[in-house]
Amino acid sequence: MSRSLLPEAVEKYVSFLASETDVQKRLRAETAKLPMAGMQIGADQGAFLSLLARAIGAKRAVEIGTFTGYSALAVAAALPEDGRLVCCDISEEWTAIARRYWKEAGLEPRIELRLAPALDTLADLLARDGAGSFDFAFIDADKTGYDAYYEACLKLLRSGGLIAIDNVLWSGAVAEAKKGDADTEALKALNLKIAGDARVEAVLLTVGDGVTLVRKR
Repeated sequence: MSRSLLPEAVEKYVSFLASETDVQKRLRAETAKLPMAGMQIGADQGAFLSLLARAIGAKRAVEIGTFTGYSALAVAAALPEDGRLVCCDISEEWTAIARRYWKEAGLEPRIELRLAPALDTLADLLARDGAGSFDFAFIDADKTGYDAYYEACLKLLRSGGLIAIDNVLWSGAVAEAKKGDADTEALKALNLKIAGDARVEAVLLTVGDGVTLVRKR
């Protein structure tokens, strides 16, 4: 979800400089017209995810929360031809848009869409492929589910694998002392948990609405 804390002019400048394919641009433009357009990540974040996946030589990846497929395009393009990205979502409507653009980009063979509760899919992947079988994960779904998704992805990831977690600043709400709504409190709790988690190395980055980057030890 794109909820940048940057001034609008700076955000536009960053997006202008971000590496983006023609297919990605058209998908972003189509998604921008939808009522739920705010759920789409920015061009800079897509480029960031692609760079991360390519930098670690990721071959197997998973994302929780696909929406119209922009992040999946970015990650799948960074995988080798025999790579695999498993996308977890529950909306047939939004992912139908994603499928059109994945096919147009020639990336459909690398993407496996699972329309089911994400925890069910993650448990199935763990049973099917085993612990440590994935290289990269991106979490951008319901915030109250983040902790469970984080734990499931840690089991799936190999040592040295990366997890990118979106919206960890939540428009700045996580920095407010007063008690927030369930989403805000869930994000606050996860941020604190990760900061003290000896199983990982992590950094909270001010990309978009905040991205926590986690490396499994």
